[in-house]
Amino acid sequence: MALLSIRNVFKSYFLHGKRIDILRGVSLDIQRGELVSLVGASGAGKSTFLHVLGTLDAPAAGEVMFEDRSVFSMNDAEIAEFRNQTIGFVFQSHFLLPEFTALENVAMPALIRRQDRTGAYAYARELLERVGLGHRVDHRPGELSGGEAQRVALARALVLKPAVLLADEPTGNLDPATGEGIHQLLREVNREQGITAVVVTHNETLARSMPRRLRLAGGEVSEA
Repeated sequence: MALLSIRNVFKSYFLHGKRIDILRGVSLDIQRGELVSLVGASGAGKSTFLHVLGTLDAPAAGEVMFEDRSVFSMNDAEIAEFRNQTIGFVFQSHFLLPEFTALENVAMPALIRRQDRTGAYAYARELLERVGLGHRVDHRPGELSGGEAQRVALARALVLKPAVLLADEPTGNLDPATGEGIHQLLREVNREQGITAVVVTHNETLARSMPRRLRLAGGEVSEA
């Protein structure tokens, strides 16, 4: 059984009265523990695909399945609970809380889930060290560079040890050396925790480092 499946998914938007078809009958299986990159031209709909896969945006037609359960057949509260417990997101914008430190931002999801405070902060600190920010744990987002903030967001997405990580350009603001550190972290959490990751990227090095590569073009997803 695939961990994630999408079946005949369509998604369109209307812009200035004109319908724009983003996804056109996409079907795809993602197995547990897979590391998958998704590439495509700017505007091809990669972020939309990720949002549908992560239940942030409902398809116009078709199904998203998690372990053979149709996610969008759940009610809103069940979808929110599923998303919070199962999926970690890294967006192009980091969405860090400006009044909290990097450490507090990373630990926040675990604290909201009422996990042990000491353990939550210890693991948050470990993750920040692994993304190269052990020296910035007490800095607030306004004191971080864009690349540093993005690394904090990645650590935050991993703190609950999600089954699935969905990342939209996680190395887009990083220099090559730091980006390679993020690639290595993704491989490590995949090996250690069995996390499944789908990563949207323009970074060819990152795309090639993933065992499976997909391309989105013309509203369709194919093996790259």
